[in-house]
Amino acid sequence: MRGLTFLVLTAVAGIGFNIATPKAEAQDSVEIGVAPDCPYGYYDVAPYSCAPTGYYGPEWFNGDGFIGAGPWFHGASGFQGNVNNRLHPDHGYKGPAPKRGEKAEPSKRVDSAHFQGNEARDGRGHVAEHKK
Repeated sequence: MRGLTFLVLTAVAGIGFNIATPKAEAQDSVEIGVAPDCPYGYYDVAPYSCAPTGYYGPEWFNGDGFIGAGPWFHGASGFQGNVNNRLHPDHGYKGPAPKRGEKAEPSKRVDSAHFQGNEARDGRGHVAEHKK
């Protein structure tokens, strides 16, 4: 009888602890916010700083609008565009870069005849096969 009483009290205590324990709910929410407002595009890696004119080739623009990079990329799935990675901080660039919200200067827009690209990227932060 003593063993049965102990078993019942243990079961009641276990149920009480289960009821009192708060339930943890998984939250799979990703908030990326809005794309940075940069006149010549932004780098495709965090912290998504504004890229200087000449980093992205003309294929990265639809008219005056940057097609995006990183989480805000909205180009074609097979897209490959040229960049000048000498103008990337990961490659030692410490020169001037525009601030967010600055307006593009038409005289600084790089056209295909004057672009000095040396690497092809896919818009999602990956180096792609060089586009010829």
